[in-house]
Amino acid sequence: MAEKHRYGQYFTIGLIADFMVSLIDHCKDCRVLEPSCGKGVFLNHLVEKGFNNISAYEIDSSLGRPYDFIQHRSFLSVPTAEKYEVVIGNPPYIRWKNLEKELKEELECNALWNKYFNSLCDYHFLFILKSIEHLEENGELIFICTEYWMNTTHSATLRNYMCANGYFTEIYHFKETPLFEKVTASFIIFKYVKSSRRPDTITLYSYNKAKGLPTKEELSTRSCFDAVAIPHFQANSRWLLATKEVQAKLNRFEKACEKPIASTLFETELYRIGNYCDIGNGMVSGLDAAFQLKDTAGLNEDEEKVLIDVMKAKNLAAYKSKGVTKYIFIQEEISPEAFETKYPHFAAHFQPYREMLAGRYSYNKVIPYWEFVFPRNQKLFERDEARIFIPCKERISNKDHFRFCYAPAGHYPTQDVTAIFRKKDCKESLEYLLAYLNNERVFEWLPLNGIVKGAIVEFSEAPIASIPFRPINWNSDGEVRLHAQITEEVRQYLADGLQEHLHTVNRLFNTLFNG
Repeated sequence: MAEKHRYGQYFTIGLIADFMVSLIDHCKDCRVLEPSCGKGVFLNHLVEKGFNNISAYEIDSSLGRPYDFIQHRSFLSVPTAEKYEVVIGNPPYIRWKNLEKELKEELECNALWNKYFNSLCDYHFLFILKSIEHLEENGELIFICTEYWMNTTHSATLRNYMCANGYFTEIYHFKETPLFEKVTASFIIFKYVKSSRRPDTITLYSYNKAKGLPTKEELSTRSCFDAVAIPHFQANSRWLLATKEVQAKLNRFEKACEKPIASTLFETELYRIGNYCDIGNGMVSGLDAAFQLKDTAGLNEDEEKVLIDVMKAKNLAAYKSKGVTKYIFIQEEISPEAFETKYPHFAAHFQPYREMLAGRYSYNKVIPYWEFVFPRNQKLFERDEARIFIPCKERISNKDHFRFCYAPAGHYPTQDVTAIFRKKDCKESLEYLLAYLNNERVFEWLPLNGIVKGAIVEFSEAPIASIPFRPINWNSDGEVRLHAQITEEVRQYLADGLQEHLHTVNRLFNTLFNG
């Protein structure tokens, strides 16, 4: 069972600890370090498999001391002169803002932290780096941790250090498999070797079971993984868990979105969706069930006027919506008595929800039960023009597309949907933008470059804005014609739903990107 403590501990299950110990290539007499041993699950499996020269540290003495070689002290205080052939474990996960006072004070005095990291970095970054410092040449680091640090800006110094001091031999990508109780994240197990040499590739094992944990046999035979070779990671670059062919395809996509620059700098800058679109997360009602109205029969004129058309995430499909939901949306200063007189059907509708509405998070405001708690981006949504909606979170397991969906003017998103509008100076049509965002190139780019947790891609403002964009060269007659053709084909598809229009759109985009 996984438990979380003030020291950022999530305890590893025995099945996974046993598998990680099986990855050790050194002999049973080698020196092994467990830098944050918790309750000793890795130690149990090390001892069981015959390893007999083990050191272990645990800062939290309340967890007990099942082995005499455990020292209740901070691993960060251990001199790096102590060397090991193997370091194995599960480093603690804590963001700087959540660190205990004594841990912050310890980091402020730590030479490695001050050399490589800052308060924007996570605690476990230092555990990874310091563990490598403790390794002998050709020593192995075997850790389980979240995947996100392989791309985040704040871990760049760690990634560069790892590129300079060794190489990965294998990475096990479990995506959102529940390896830890009540933890939603994408986890990896990696094996890293401290060495001056570096092979060209890493073996990436991607977990292939649809649900649940693997069995011990499935782990030992690797039958629960799909294995591919990926290029070894480079310093000062993104670390992508993708094959050479996929990376080359993504590079071609980004190359087509590069801005022409007249400088001699080597850096390239891309056009992004955020340069051409205004993006806003949907409005927050605080209790959607209370504001949805399935039966509109018998409403008076005032009540009909304050109904809005909402597209929920469940309504969205690629290009076209599957329906709308009517919502009550009232914004006026009115007393409870006047509300019941003016909106009698709504007063009756809200009655079963009154207690729950009173308990909504109200953003430190006094909000009548019949109002949304946070109508964010309302002015954006009131623009008299069509827009594009996308679910805020999209599961991509077994899918080959996202659900960027056309929405007519006057349709609103609530908190499970993000809206995209053309900027006033954007010359590309909304239909072109819609087709572009639904293009396979964007689908392939986002899972490796967006905000992803397991198999969930997040579509808040920042990740959407970061999507590379291929604008039209309006000085090229050929590109202008392609834009007009794409726009027309999308309009036809929205009108008649015939798939042949989308096949034509994909062909036209291939021409645009390869032209």
